[in-house]
Amino acid sequence: MAKRDHFASKIGFILAAAGSAIGLGAIWKFPYMAGTNGGSVFVLLFIISTLLIGLPILLAEFVIGRKGQADAVTGLKKLAPGKKWFLIGWSGFVFSFIILSFYSVIGGWILSYLGRALLFKFNNEGEGYYADLFESIIANPWEILIGQAVFMILTIIIVRGGIKGGIERASRLMMPALLIFFIVLVIRSLTLDGAWEGVKFMFVPDWTYFNAQTMLLALGQAFFSLSVGVAGMMTYASYLPKDQRLGNSALSVSMLNIGISIMAGLVIFPAVFALGYSPNEGPGLVFIILPAVFEQLPFGAFFMLLFFILLLFATLTSSISMLEIVVSIGIKNAYDKRKSAAWIYGLMIFLVGIPSALSFGVFSDIKIFGKTFFDSADFITSSIGLPLGALMISIFAGYVLKKDETFTELNISSLSFNTWYFIVRYLAPVAIIVVFINALISAIQG
Repeated sequence: MAKRDHFASKIGFILAAAGSAIGLGAIWKFPYMAGTNGGSVFVLLFIISTLLIGLPILLAEFVIGRKGQADAVTGLKKLAPGKKWFLIGWSGFVFSFIILSFYSVIGGWILSYLGRALLFKFNNEGEGYYADLFESIIANPWEILIGQAVFMILTIIIVRGGIKGGIERASRLMMPALLIFFIVLVIRSLTLDGAWEGVKFMFVPDWTYFNAQTMLLALGQAFFSLSVGVAGMMTYASYLPKDQRLGNSALSVSMLNIGISIMAGLVIFPAVFALGYSPNEGPGLVFIILPAVFEQLPFGAFFMLLFFILLLFATLTSSISMLEIVVSIGIKNAYDKRKSAAWIYGLMIFLVGIPSALSFGVFSDIKIFGKTFFDSADFITSSIGLPLGALMISIFAGYVLKKDETFTELNISSLSFNTWYFIVRYLAPVAIIVVFINALISAIQG
């Protein structure tokens, strides 16, 4: 029987974990959330929420994962024998499966845009062209299904290669490339005439937006962008040797996530303001407004191509972590079955994602409690699965694991440990419950 794989280096683990967190949450969702919620105040609250609540829960997942040294279900059974806490692992399996089923649809959209950028197929035919283009792409069943299938195949190929040969190798390539591409795009955006208005929008506070709703949205974004709550970070940490310091790794991942989110804002908002667009365009900011912005720049076709390559890399680094959760639980200790399991589960996820892919065309009239298949999958995972998973992880780390063993596992100072322990036991659960209730109320009212 094949042996359990491990990350070859600390930097490989950090890049893989950061890649799991830095996906559409940082590059697609963060800019439009900031744009529709006052910019700078939302950015400030997001940073505070990430460091004060998100980071401790991320560290809790790291502790549980490395102590378990197995897939999420098996590891939790080892840490709490005879108890039902292993259901956290199975919930991670289910919600990761569902997330990837619609996440791969967005991956297909990105591939459609990337293909057009490579072939210089963007031909602006007047006002509303990019909005019409986006609508036509997502409503075209064959284009979307082919894009979704190609995206899933790319994800499967990486995961079937294992930890060192697949996930770590891909992360070592894509994450540095992503950072380099971002730096190039940030520099280009900041050199536009009028770019300073976008910078002020991000960093000069407009305190009229400082309210409970913005605080809750920022906290929810911190959970979403760090990928806590679905056992992904727990799974990655299970491949870590005991000599690596978890605190430093968690802080590095959190800071990278914050940094990439801010860089995404610095790519988008200076360009949006410089060229006369509104920052509060919502989810269409990346797919509708940004192409129109790039079109007006010198060498705009090149920068548009660069951006969609970057977006594809970020989306893939997250998708491989979700498939890895499913595969690791599915094969348990039969590591020699990884390759076939990656294809089997990847195909199943693709099939389950077909209704989400067709939600904007063929299945647009089919609703579940007033939501399309795509929106239902998003709501079930983002508003229910992630918060509940994060809550259970926080409770498990704070009340089930033995305090002295956790202190030894973390290998940090007493002051840092006691601060983390207080947050995980008391502050984080309350914050998660508040976010969860707010999300449900918003969904009912909406």
